Amino acid sequence: MKLRPLTKRLSSLMAASLLFATAAPPQQQAATAPKVKIRAITAFIRVERSQYQIQFSEAVKFLKIAQTTFASRGFTVQTLRIATQPFPEYTQGMSRAETLQFFKNLDAIAQDEHFVLSIGPACLSGNDCDAQADLLAEILKHSKAVYGTVYVTNEQGVNWPAVKAAARVTKNLSDGTLHSEGNFHFAALANVPQATPFFPAAYLTGLGHQFAVGLESANEVAAVFRDAPDLPTARLTDMLFHLASDVEDVALRVDRERGWTYLGLDLSPAPSKNASIGTAIENLSRQPFGTSGTMSAVAVITSAIKEIGLRKTGYSGLMLPVQEDPTLAERWNAGLFSMDALLSYSAVCGTGLDTIPLSGDSTVDQLARIIGDVAPLSARLLPVSGKLAGQKTEFTDPALINAVIQPLSGPEPR
Repeated sequence: MKLRPLTKRLSSLMAASLLFATAAPPQQQAATAPKVKIRAITAFIRVERSQYQIQFSEAVKFLKIAQTTFASRGFTVQTLRIATQPFPEYTQGMSRAETLQFFKNLDAIAQDEHFVLSIGPACLSGNDCDAQADLLAEILKHSKAVYGTVYVTNEQGVNWPAVKAAARVTKNLSDGTLHSEGNFHFAALANVPQATPFFPAAYLTGLGHQFAVGLESANEVAAVFRDAPDLPTARLTDMLFHLASDVEDVALRVDRERGWTYLGLDLSPAPSKNASIGTAIENLSRQPFGTSGTMSAVAVITSAIKEIGLRKTGYSGLMLPVQEDPTLAERWNAGLFSMDALLSYSAVCGTGLDTIPLSGDSTVDQLARIIGDVAPLSARLLPVSGKLAGQKTEFTDPALINAVIQPLSGPEPR
């Protein structure tokens, strides 16, 4: 086993001694404390069309074994996921009808085997991605377990043709899917590294036969900040280090025993309906999210994540998805923050705009301007067909919290 640096160990031990000085002995806590939830174990495969069925079968088998291994160590694994290289690379030469049927088959396999699938960006760096982006929209409109993206930056900076293509996909999914929920499965990416376990952003550029892990640790972050007397960066860093170490130990065991390469852990404390990063931020700032103190709290959490010296991958930042977090949704409905505020926070936490409810009459040009502003981050926008500012979304996806659509110019605080 690779030894961690001595200074890191000493720092962790000193911080831990302060944190648990008046608590139960560490041995007793380790035996009784619940494990952090694992949001996703994501397998990355490089699809070869001639043997894709074998590849997916092997990946599903691996994921289920990995899930069992983590469960045997007390972890709850919420979802199993598979991500591929950009889909145009393995559908080249197929007709449009053949490509749609191919992904219809994969969607059926994913539903049968209880995993979700990211098919990578429609385009990764080129300027001519209109046809593939439009094809991605059709794939997503006819799928339930498939996710996809359009990459909107390249070596020169913002790739404006790709930005426009991503905006058209967003508009297409808004108009062409029930309750406009298709956009939950789509995002515009900008400088998002490969091998993040989180969706829709997951994609592969490497060799494949690899995996990564993503956490749902918002509740753990909230607990560290509850009744904290100051900005406890050290306490948070220590907590994240210990829970991430436990996850990494199991992941490296899976790596050794199963021959799939462990790429790392995305330390982003992903929220959910039952785990609010908004609450964690308010525990620290002592103020409602969106008011003074929010930026400082965002910076503290992001700084703590960056301090962790383990094998990391993906975002490893702070996610602020408005419609996946109950506290964020409540503050958004009250008009305490806007997209502009989220962009400011994202400049610190480095993730972008996520699950933002928009009016159904948002135009492609308006959506493109938003996506262009988000680069070099990422954007998952949810314009709702037939809904206007001031109305509430009616999403049925259990992961989403319905929220009030704010005007593009920004909300008026109430």
